[in-house]
Formats: sequence, C-alpha cells, structure tokens
Amino acid sequence: MSESLESLVPLGWDPAWANTLATTVHGAEPGRVLQHHGVALVLALADRTETVMLTLRLEPQPTVGDWIALKNGEAVAVLPRRSLLRRRNAHGEGEQQLAANIDKVLLVCGLDRPVKDGRIQRGTAISRDAGAEPVVVLTKASRETDVEVDPQRAADEVRAAHPGIDVIVTSVKEGIGINELRSIIGNDTVTLLGESGAGKSSIVNALIGDDVVETGDVRESDSKGRHTTTTRELHLLPGGGVLIDTPGIRAVGLVADNDGVAETFADVDDVASTCRFADCQHEGQPGCAVATALADGTLNAQRVEAWRRLEAETDATEPVTPRSSAPPRRSRRPDER
Repeated sequence: MSESLESLVPLGWDPAWANTLATTVHGAEPGRVLQHHGVALVLALADRTETVMLTLRLEPQPTVGDWIALKNGEAVAVLPRRSLLRRRNAHGEGEQQLAANIDKVLLVCGLDRPVKDGRIQRGTAISRDAGAEPVVVLTKASRETDVEVDPQRAADEVRAAHPGIDVIVTSVKEGIGINELRSIIGNDTVTLLGESGAGKSSIVNALIGDDVVETGDVRESDSKGRHTTTTRELHLLPGGGVLIDTPGIRAVGLVADNDGVAETFADVDDVASTCRFADCQHEGQPGCAVATALADGTLNAQRVEAWRRLEAETDATEPVTPRSSAPPRRSRRPDER
C-alpha cells in the first residue's frame, strides 16, 4: 500500500481496498464518502477533505461510507462494497441506502420508553442482510421516569429475547457503558439505528468526545423526540474506529431477503430446517419440527410468531432492484438537452 495513503488507514483503508481500486480504475485516487449532498460528495482523501461535484451518473448511487475512485478530480466509480445497510423505502417501492461498508450496527433503544422486541428484530434482520453485526445499546439508564426501570434487568430480558446479540447499558451523563462501547467498536466502521429521542446524538457526542451533533428534548407524554440529526455523516473516532451517524427512523421496513430473517432467528430456522417436508408451512403439519419444539418448550411461541411475521413480510414484498455494477454514464448538461 502506498505511503501516501497512510492517512486513510484510520478510515478503514487497507491492502484489500488498494487491490480493489487497482483492478477497478487504473491510476485513480481513493476517497471515502463523509457526506452526500445530492449533487456533490464530501470526500476524505489522502491528507485532505474535498467537496467533489458529481458529473457522472454512478451506479450504484454512492452513499455515506462508500469508497470512491477519483480521477482528474472527478468521481468515476464506486468501489464494490463489502456491505450495505438498507431498508424498504418508507415512501413507496424500492430501497433506501443507509450506510455502506459497515461492520457493526448499534441498535439504540431508550429506557425511558418500552423496549420493543419487534424493532430490535427488524434492526437485527437488516443488519444481517448487510453482513454486519448488530449490537443493542440501551440508553438513559440513570434517567428518572414515571415507570421505574431496572437497567440490568432490562438488559437481561433483551439478551434472553435476542440470543447471541451483545447488549450494552449506557448513560451518557454518568459515562456508564461508553468505554465498553468503544471497546466493541475497536477499529470497525459502525452506524446507529434508533427512533428520534432514543439518545443516538448523545452517544455520538460521547464517542467523539465533543458536541458535534445537536441533542434535543423529548416529549414528556410519550418520550418521543424530534430529528436532531437530519443528514448522514461519517466521523472518525478518537482512538480508532469510524462512526456513521444517521437520522432517527420511525419504521424499519425489510428488504426482500429472507437470509437476514433466517440469521436473526437462527434458533427457529435451525429447527425448521429439520421438518419432515421441505415445503412445510410450520403450522402444525405432520412432521413439523417447529410444532414439536413449541409443544415441548424448546422454542418460544412469541419468537416463532415474530419469525413467521417477518418471513411473511419479506415473501410479500417485491424484490428490490439489484445492486448494479454498470459503468457510469455522464449526465448531460442543461445546454446539451
């Protein structure tokens, strides 16, 4: 790897990316997308940050976290991604890109409101779909609420309901759990998912060590907050690691991929794979291993029902547009139309 690119190593640059760049565009310079402003990208380049206007129609469309090939000051290609966090578009068909080339997804849940298993299951499913590891972060552990909450008991309940997933209890004001969170992040690229008011912005500020993101109050009636983060942005963390901050999202719609659901409910899926018939509907048919496991208590009925619900949702959705690797096309200028 070129010594001139050493400044990009903290952002995730490595020899494998260097090989990808060399085989994708000869003689190009790499840059990682810090922000996407529609017609322009803010890129972290070797020893500098630069805003680059998009003069080519890139496929796939770039998003925060992507590595871009830059040649003669022009973004000419998106390097093949290692992962892509995406969700079903909230305003219609298709998918919405959330972050690229991530290793872990922090699923942020505030203890000043009910912790919803369904939301964690959906967040886990889209994390698995991206090839990323989900981590549940319970925030506001020391906050006084109308309903008394035991943070450690809440964490134990989440661990029991979502086996195999790390759960971290945090309280930013007291510094609880922040060092543990830094340890889990390490040198990885992470992003956060959670409702508005769940405490994502406070977590971002605590990890960065500065008030770079505005924090907002939540309503007393329902603990809901307003969107204090309105755009996606990549931050380099002191001590190692990269964090992509995203706006709060009210709904996590699944893309049409059953693999993410299967990995989210690996315990249920493993049992279902042993059913007598390959086309078993898992609703009490003869030889159904799921029905047997429910009867003898091996599987939890609520977890099986959630598995069925998300499987049905992915089966019912239209397949998303494949991630294209087509060569870029130049956008026409207004005087060429």
